[in-house]
Amino acid sequence: MSPLFGKIAQRHAEFLYFFFRVLTGFLFLGHGLQKLGLLEGTFAVQGFIGFIGICELAGGIALMIGLWTRLVALLGTMLLIGAYATVHAGQGFLPIANKGELALLYIAAFAVLFAHGAGRWSLERWLFKKESF
Repeated sequence: MSPLFGKIAQRHAEFLYFFFRVLTGFLFLGHGLQKLGLLEGTFAVQGFIGFIGICELAGGIALMIGLWTRLVALLGTMLLIGAYATVHAGQGFLPIANKGELALLYIAAFAVLFAHGAGRWSLERWLFKKESF
C-alpha cells in the first residue's frame, strides 16, 4: 500500500468503520423486511421464516445504531451458517452456483464487526462509555 493511501485510510478509519457497520446493518435489515413481507406492503410472521425475519430486522437496527454489535454479529453468523448449510450447500459446491455467496459475505462482514465491536460512533459507547458485550 502506498504511504498516501495508508495515511488517508488511517485518518478516516473510524468513519469508514462506522459507514461499514451502518451499511451492513441497513442491508441486513432489508432482508428482514423482505422475509416479513413489509417490502410488498403486507406483514406476515409465518413460522420459522417469520422468526428469522424478525431477527434480521432487529439485528439490522441494532447494528445501525451500534448496540450489542458483537452479540448481533455472533448470532447473525450462526443464523447464516445455518442458512448456508440448509439452503445453499446442497445445491452445489461453488457459492456463486448455489446462490450462497451473499450468506458467506455476511459471515465475513460479521467477523469484522465481531472483531471491532460497535466502534466510537455508537449508541453503546454513548450510553455505557464502553462495549456492553
